[in-house]
Amino acid sequence: MQSEHHDESSHRGSVTGRSYVHRDREDCHDRMMKDYFIKRPRFPSHDFRRRFRMRRELFESILNAFVNHDHYFARRLDATGRHGLSPHQKLTSAFRMLANGCSADSTDEYCRLAESIAIENLKHFCKAIEGIYRATYLCNPNR
Repeated sequence: MQSEHHDESSHRGSVTGRSYVHRDREDCHDRMMKDYFIKRPRFPSHDFRRRFRMRRELFESILNAFVNHDHYFARRLDATGRHGLSPHQKLTSAFRMLANGCSADSTDEYCRLAESIAIENLKHFCKAIEGIYRATYLCNPNR
């Protein structure tokens, strides 16, 4: 049985019995860039601050630190030659789950991440936070 979210073709995922959901990662990245990150974004900076709970400049500095720290956050080509998820999509999904308390499967709506990828992404995010900012911001526990 196929739900309305699944691709119309009979293509199946790599796991037997699982279907492939076409999430259109490239279009999602382009829309996210137009909404928030280009020189004249669709949404003004006060909307960015309200939705992301930080300034755009802070988001960009965190994004650059993550990409330089862990290759997981860099945008790569998948086995079919298509672009994978962008660092903006990965970071946005992690921030939305942590800042807004939304579930992993709700990241599919805007960021176009499957629930399992969103959870994997959050784990990489937490490890990167610890690796990058531990010396500066994380204190040793006191008695």
